[in-house]
Amino acid sequence: MWKYHNVEITPGKPWTDTNGIKHPSNWHTWSDDEKKKQSIKEIIPESAPDSRMYSWTMDSNGKIKNKKAKKLTDTGSGESKVLGLKSELIKSVKEQQGSLLSKTDWYIIRKADKGTAIPSNVQTWRDAIRTKATAMEDAIKACSKIEDVEKLWAVYNEDGSLKSGVLYDWPGLGS
Repeated sequence: MWKYHNVEITPGKPWTDTNGIKHPSNWHTWSDDEKKKQSIKEIIPESAPDSRMYSWTMDSNGKIKNKKAKKLTDTGSGESKVLGLKSELIKSVKEQQGSLLSKTDWYIIRKADKGTAIPSNVQTWRDAIRTKATAMEDAIKACSKIEDVEKLWAVYNEDGSLKSGVLYDWPGLGS
């Protein structure tokens, strides 16, 4: 991001300075000295925190302000109940589990309707999905601070193998 006297200017677009002089769209190709002479400065925004776990604001110079970890546990009760991060994550795991299992639900219906056997790889995969969901939920429940939650997301090595974490590392349906 670039600024001229606290006004954001965009590379590739012309701009007008405080003296009414219009500058060309290629201003971003100027030398550092010329940009400095024209009071143009580059603003490099700070990296934003992970929005899954934090709320924050960013000022006009790209600085993070008011970073606040989301609450881990539920607050309130009844209609004023607000789900905490742990409950939200468990809800997400359950939704993904349901979505994954729904792809093969027709095998279950066919078995109930016609008695046709469920292929063993499908049953094994469905069982693995349930086992993995339980492991994810247990890992979420075990978190006592936001730093614990940060470690839950699956991170992969370059070769695609799991490096760390447990969340959303669902097993594939083998043939």
